[in-house]
Amino acid sequence: MTGAATRVFLARLSGIGVFDPNGDQVGKVRDAIVVLRTGSNPPRLTGLVVEVQPRRRIFVPMTKVTAVDTGQVIVTGAVNLRRFEQRAGETLVTAELLDRSVGLLESGDRVAILDVAVEQSRTTDWYVTQLFIRRGGGGFRRGERFVVDWSEVGGLSLPAADQSAESLVASLATMRPADVATVLHDLSPKRRLEAARELDDERLADVLEELPEDDRVEIVSMLEAERAADVLEEMDPDDAADLISELPPEQAEALLGRMEPDEADDIRRLLSYDDFSAGGMMTTEPIVLAADATVADALAHIRNKDLSPALASQVYVTRAPTETPTGKYLGVAHFQGLLREPPGTLVSAVLDTSLVPVGPDSPLSSVTRTFAAYNLVALPVVDENGRLLGAVTVDDVVDHMLPEDWRENDGDDRG
Repeated sequence: MTGAATRVFLARLSGIGVFDPNGDQVGKVRDAIVVLRTGSNPPRLTGLVVEVQPRRRIFVPMTKVTAVDTGQVIVTGAVNLRRFEQRAGETLVTAELLDRSVGLLESGDRVAILDVAVEQSRTTDWYVTQLFIRRGGGGFRRGERFVVDWSEVGGLSLPAADQSAESLVASLATMRPADVATVLHDLSPKRRLEAARELDDERLADVLEELPEDDRVEIVSMLEAERAADVLEEMDPDDAADLISELPPEQAEALLGRMEPDEADDIRRLLSYDDFSAGGMMTTEPIVLAADATVADALAHIRNKDLSPALASQVYVTRAPTETPTGKYLGVAHFQGLLREPPGTLVSAVLDTSLVPVGPDSPLSSVTRTFAAYNLVALPVVDENGRLLGAVTVDDVVDHMLPEDWRENDGDDRG
């Protein structure tokens, strides 16, 4: 977003051109979509409604918008030309927010919304920060016009306590798991459990990984045992192990008994290590290939959208078996190196054997120094027999370096 506006008034975007990086016009902005959120969470701008030829309106997510400058919007990547259909929980700014009558919280005066300002946070998401409003007026009278912070006006937050769980979950559909976790944390225990039960297994697993310890233990403890086991299977093994370690031993063992044996075995192995060791931090599901796999095979695995960027950064090559714990660890193939090789090249020909793995009992301090010394994003973990057990990623290391309550004390994320 270099050189782009840091604050954008959405009504002023209406009718301006949308261009690709080559300068070709894609269409024109007709509206913007925000998602109202609960409590003190500001509404989030998720995308723009763009009119393309022949008079078709499509949705362009903000993740594809690279610049919002005076008189133009620049987008990158392929644009989905499917006709825009408004989803539950979405609010059209021009069609539904502008001219809406709302109340100023301090004075109780009724005002009309004339424009909505958004700003990009450090996480690159766009949030409503200010409103341009009119007080009084009507007919031929102009009325007083001024700008206020969005939080000074009532009616732009979802009343979580009054919503059905189904409606609440629909309003969270476009949020990142960390943001959903923030919303759930602010709910009462009863509402939190109701919302958790409405999430599908994969979505709930992602959210549990972002919740504070007390909240996730509470949710898993209140879910039906079979559902809880299914959700744990969807979590990353290291996160599932952390959660199970927080449960009473009898409940933990009962849930492990309901899980698929392979999944349960991975978690039991992780539970045998100290929390602040390489073994306690690692995931048991990195990308592992045999020596006769090709660069094309490796890149196909890296394309898996469910992989974190850290896990997708490198491929570990071992002798059979390639399920952890594997056969003998041979080396690592880095993503950038793979991109420079012909697809038919064997991964064994592009191995980095200089990266020294760590043992499962290596303490956090030692792992951290290794990451810092070699500018790593992931590090293999091997046992005394040279078998690959898993990989520690930089996000696991950072998570263990932060204080326990960091998720609850993250401050204001608006830039």
